[in-house]
Amino acid sequence: MATYKYTALSNNGQRVSGIMEGYNELDAVDRIKQTYKILLEISEVKENAGLMNIEIGGNRLNAKAFTVMCSQFAIIVSAGIPIARTVQLIADKTTDKTLKKMLQKVADDVESGRGLAASFADHGEKFLPSTFIETIRAGEESGNLDKAFETVHEHFDKLNKMRAKVRGALAYPIFVLVIAIVVVIVLMVKVVPTFTEIFESYDAELPLVTQLLIAISNFFKKAWIPMLIIAVLFFIAYKLYESLDEGKLNLAKIQLKIPIIGNISELNCAAQFANTLSTMLASGLTMTRALAITAKTLDNYFISTEVGKITAKLEQGHAMGASLREADVMPDILVDMVGVGEETGEMEQTLRTIGIYYDTELDMAISSALAKLEPAMLVGLAVVAGFIVIAMYMAMFSMYSVM
Repeated sequence: MATYKYTALSNNGQRVSGIMEGYNELDAVDRIKQTYKILLEISEVKENAGLMNIEIGGNRLNAKAFTVMCSQFAIIVSAGIPIARTVQLIADKTTDKTLKKMLQKVADDVESGRGLAASFADHGEKFLPSTFIETIRAGEESGNLDKAFETVHEHFDKLNKMRAKVRGALAYPIFVLVIAIVVVIVLMVKVVPTFTEIFESYDAELPLVTQLLIAISNFFKKAWIPMLIIAVLFFIAYKLYESLDEGKLNLAKIQLKIPIIGNISELNCAAQFANTLSTMLASGLTMTRALAITAKTLDNYFISTEVGKITAKLEQGHAMGASLREADVMPDILVDMVGVGEETGEMEQTLRTIGIYYDTELDMAISSALAKLEPAMLVGLAVVAGFIVIAMYMAMFSMYSVM
């Protein structure tokens, strides 16, 4: 999907700017006109291709600082302080350089009479989530800005805590794996060659397992530079392929087919879908607009693309549940519950309930995967260490026999 920057007129005649993704310009225009009837200007945002598309430094959103900012907005706006003054207060207090720079520009815009969401879209389009911008836009238009900030704070606080929990759970296995790799490399490159010189000074025939260990050590010693070059080239090729729309789509499909990881990816998208769509509907957006934004937030590109196509079916009068079932990218339970929400008219609450359910399922799936990963790593390390120790000891026994 391509990204387009647009300028339109709101219902009250005010100029607004924003960004929209679409399969082509006509698709983007149709999506924009779901919210704004009069479109003044639209242009595609060109992305640098190839190596230049790999981010090195640049503007990155600090999730914790961003969540704190949303909380500050929710509290200060609800106190009745004018929005221009609120933005300036938060800009003065925040310590994150990226957010501070953006908020200073937003404060100047709002002080001059510009809309808050439009200013956020202009100055933060490179790193602010579209969920945040569109929720604030909806709150601004409905006059419930304090509720909008409270909604985005709850939403991103929940996401931040989930990601922190996953990072914390992965910290120990990753640490053990890195240490193990370093130790094996040191053994192969430094320790084994030293013992090899000692073994070769004797005329004893070395056991096959020791000869294999020495061959592996010599390979690592001579081929580590070519291996490093191959790894770098593979990484570059992967990034280049991932930058292509077809490549990104194929990689997303492969991810869903990998055991354990595919299940986690599917559960993650289900949780994101339910939580984000309920947040968007709570902000007062139409179902089609809310779904279009939700599709862009899904981590798996294939699922994101298929969900995005459903908006066209909704515009034609198709039901959400039936459209999701045809897309066949979401779990059956979620699809059934969406259908129930449509029939009862309680879609927002139903999605909130589904979100809680899939958050729990995702947490359990990740915990189960980590529970299997740790013993698997220990077994792997034991096999490698055992191979090295056995090879060394058998060589020593052979050496002793000729002394």
